[in-house]
Amino acid sequence: MDITITPGKLSGTLRAIPSKSQAHRMLICAAFADGETELLCPETNRDIQATADCLSALGAQVIRTAAGYRVRPVEAVPPQASLPCRDSGSTLRFLLPIAGALGVDATFLLEGRLGSRPLSPLWEEMERVGCRLSRPTGNTLRCQGQLSAGTYVLDGGVSSQFVTGLLLAAALMPGISRIQITGTLQSKPYVAMTQRAMARFGRESEGYVVSGGIPFHTPGTLEIEGDWSNAAFFLSAQALGNPVLVENLDPDSPQGDRAVNAILAELGAPLDVAAGDIPDLVPILAVAAAAKRGGIFRQIQRLRLKESDRVASVIAMIAALGGRAEAAEDTLTVFGTGLTGGTVDSANDHRIAMSAAIAATVCREPVTILDGECVEKSYPQFWAEYRRLGGTYEQHLR
Repeated sequence: MDITITPGKLSGTLRAIPSKSQAHRMLICAAFADGETELLCPETNRDIQATADCLSALGAQVIRTAAGYRVRPVEAVPPQASLPCRDSGSTLRFLLPIAGALGVDATFLLEGRLGSRPLSPLWEEMERVGCRLSRPTGNTLRCQGQLSAGTYVLDGGVSSQFVTGLLLAAALMPGISRIQITGTLQSKPYVAMTQRAMARFGRESEGYVVSGGIPFHTPGTLEIEGDWSNAAFFLSAQALGNPVLVENLDPDSPQGDRAVNAILAELGAPLDVAAGDIPDLVPILAVAAAAKRGGIFRQIQRLRLKESDRVASVIAMIAALGGRAEAAEDTLTVFGTGLTGGTVDSANDHRIAMSAAIAATVCREPVTILDGECVEKSYPQFWAEYRRLGGTYEQHLR
């Protein structure tokens, strides 16, 4: 489905959707708790549902309700399981170590670019400790064997999701485990989010040391907080002159992407952004920079490993809209040329599609977004919200 937007301003108030990052973590903790947990998460998306489905395959009962999810924990771990990760990197990277900790002969079913996204050094560390990993096909990953408590050593420069997966897995393995990080840990705030989620379920991981082998303790009912990552699109629209108010955001959240507010406050001058902890913000901030005074984004290497090569897809998006951007090895430069309109290939990347939609609010010519339905990965109601706020667009089936 392609979307053609007639340029115009957005206005109104919206409520931030539940945090995808927090929902993944809370679902996993609830699946291995000592009782039933109600998660208040009225809106879901493709990635959250992938984690819910995988946990069901591991023996939990994850029931979708009007309010969110009712999670009845695993009682008996199956000897074998097929885990439908779809194209969710978080689902795969969190649940791969968990499958190893449980000793399940697990086959992970992968879609989109997920089969080509990196698993090293997590792969090597899991094999060192007791698992056997293999790629039966390009779209499957098999995990056999079992992990045990001990010291795990990871280079932190690839993905904080590896650390999160091992922390959650460590809680399930009898004994004491320590996660030792070498190098610079990327997206560190998201490891803090994992630690906070574990703490809500009664498990401490200070210094990345975890005592495992006992269940998480259910808190009964938990509300998933608002998502700064997806709110960033409408917060950026506000900074670009659209009178939009976003509610349901915690200013003290551990989500790294709450940094968007401080960055947008600097739009009066060229931006200088260290993207290592906030790679998901780069597409929309690149649009804001192009519409204003330009900017430089540093530490962009991991953007090449997302749902698309986001360095390439951001540059292509800006160029298609009449702007200019260029990249060196670890730097993306966006010029403050303004944006006029055009046709953007989303590269099946939800953040590119939503960024282009916000760009349309400062363009003078129509903006067409190819494969606009890809927003369902993280924000299925994005287009409905866009229209409710006054956006005008037409849908075209190809």
